This record gives sequence, C-alpha cells and structure tokens, in this order.
Amino acid sequence: MNQLSFFSAEAVPPAVSDLSGLLAAQGQVSVAAGRARVSVVVDASWRADAVAELIEEAGLAAEITRSDEGSPLVRTASVPELAALAAQWTKGAVKAVPVGWIPDSRALRAWVLAAGRSEGEGDRFVLGLDPHAPDTHPILAQSLMRAGIAPTLIGTRGAGPGLRIVGHKRLMRLVENIGQAPDRQEAREAWPQV
Repeated sequence: MNQLSFFSAEAVPPAVSDLSGLLAAQGQVSVAAGRARVSVVVDASWRADAVAELIEEAGLAAEITRSDEGSPLVRTASVPELAALAAQWTKGAVKAVPVGWIPDSRALRAWVLAAGRSEGEGDRFVLGLDPHAPDTHPILAQSLMRAGIAPTLIGTRGAGPGLRIVGHKRLMRLVENIGQAPDRQEAREAWPQV
C-alpha cells in the first residue's frame, strides 16, 4: 500500500499527545514539580530509534539508553509540556486510560512502534499492553473498538498481554492509520501486513 490515507499518521501533524500511544503500550509517565517525563522500554533498537524520532517530531528531546535489564529505553526530558498528558494518564500514582480516549493515527503509530508485532502468517497483529497495568487492558480494547478496529484481548494471565487484531478489513484499517513501516528490515517484518 503506497497511497496516503486521509487518516494516516503521515497526514496528521505531530503533537505531544502522540505519546499517549506509548502509554497505551508499556510506557510509563513520571511527574515532579509540574514537569513530566514519558519513558518506554522496548525490545529492539529499531523500535528505540523510531520512538525517539516520533518524540522529536512532537517537539521534545529524546534520549536512548538501556534499562537495568539491558533493553533499549527511550525517554523524554522532564518538561512542563508533558504535565497535561501525565495528568490524563494517571489516577493517583497508577497508570489509567483517560475516560473516552480514542487513539488517533499518530497515537496508534506510537503504540505499534513500541509494542506491535505480527503473529502467524501475517493475518494477525498484536498491540502489546502493559503487564503491570492490567486494569487498563479492557479499557484499551474498548478504546481501539471506538477507533474502528475490533480486537480480542489475549494473554491476560501470563506474560505478553495484548490486543489481537484479526481479519483483512481490521488490519487494513490499522495500516491506513499508522502509515508505512520505518525503513528497517526488522520493522517491516514486525509491521502489520495486508
């Protein structure tokens, strides 16, 4: 698919709200003194590079480092521009999905970059969820449904919880929203196929 969709992440200007897709995945937000930082641990360097690029497109500085376990870690600086996003995505000290949140195309792209994976012969795709925030899982499934992509919640009892998307129409809708894969072989292999 080479045609640009009206709904594609490539057709929408970048914004700080794009980082909500990282929080829908395993991303974390921390707040201190009216400033906030978003960080996400990913499983591959191509993901870290793509997430850092997305952060920079939104007008923020990105840093790539390593988690304590040695995985790539991408984070923003602690800035006031992220305070509103942090307030929306937390309830007390716990991550919570904002009421009525519907992921737009750039938030969906961020989610796929951080935690999307192809499954099977390319006819299924999974958006990873935060295993440490199980209360967000059913709400994120509803949010994705409101975006026009009906998923199935998987892996709620073990490692690797996610929202599985199956079917040509659903995958086509997702691809139309998130745009093209980053120009790396690993990214193309992980990207949804239609």
